[in-house]
Amino acid sequence: MGSEFSQPEASQQQQQQQQQLQPQQQQRPQQPQPQPLSNEQSSRGGWILSPQREAKPSAKNTREVVKPSGSQSLTPVKPVKEASFPHNYEEILKYADSPVDKSSRDKLCDQLYAGIFLDHATKKYWLDKKFNANCFMLYAKALSITWAENQNYWKWLPQKQASGTVTEVAELKRVCWLEVHGKFDTRKLSPGILYEVSFVVMLKDPSQGWEVPINVRLVLPGGKKQEHKERLIDKLRMREIEIPVGEFVASAGDNSGEMEFTLYEYEGGMWKQGLVIEGVAIKPKN
Repeated sequence: MGSEFSQPEASQQQQQQQQQLQPQQQQRPQQPQPQPLSNEQSSRGGWILSPQREAKPSAKNTREVVKPSGSQSLTPVKPVKEASFPHNYEEILKYADSPVDKSSRDKLCDQLYAGIFLDHATKKYWLDKKFNANCFMLYAKALSITWAENQNYWKWLPQKQASGTVTEVAELKRVCWLEVHGKFDTRKLSPGILYEVSFVVMLKDPSQGWEVPINVRLVLPGGKKQEHKERLIDKLRMREIEIPVGEFVASAGDNSGEMEFTLYEYEGGMWKQGLVIEGVAIKPKN
């Protein structure tokens, strides 16, 4: 009977001896594994933190981004592009009637917002603040008006502008053949801007002969034409009005050059009077 229990006892002793022979390092408690870091912890401004929290540069972005004090945003701030000088302004201002301070852009633009008179007050150049675009007014003296030098048909009158500069307007006394024509170099305009060309006029009382509509025409560089009719008899009296001629997008290069604009009526056979021509406005279309 005793021999039946000897083998299990021996087996137990062997197991105890094997456990004693195992390396002591297996009895040591295992170190906790580092927990994975969140995106916010692991990547800040292009740097990656190791489990030991040693800063190492990311392979994707090795440039450190220095944030302003107190800033919480991680979105990069794009620098504000400095506004450019007006297009072709140096060439335009060669014909200025008075000296222009060009020592800084701010000083230059302050003058251009108010307007600069050119060519002995026959033209005006100004800068549209909203579009940062060149604008022009060609007064009546800068236009070609049929019979304008004949005092029987037209008379010239001074007109004082808000700045105090005196320009001239042409008042129609009586004609049957009405024709007002002008030209302008579109290279002085700001590229990419939608411009509108308009005759600036006024109808005085008494006025007559406007039952027949007048014609207005714009010929762009390259020969493309825009033309339509306007009924002056329906327009308000004793008030400055603009008669649109056409519109176009200013461009540089081969598509720029001289354009022409005309207001005319000579086929109806009626004598006309009471029309005052102030000039032609070339400015961005609102």
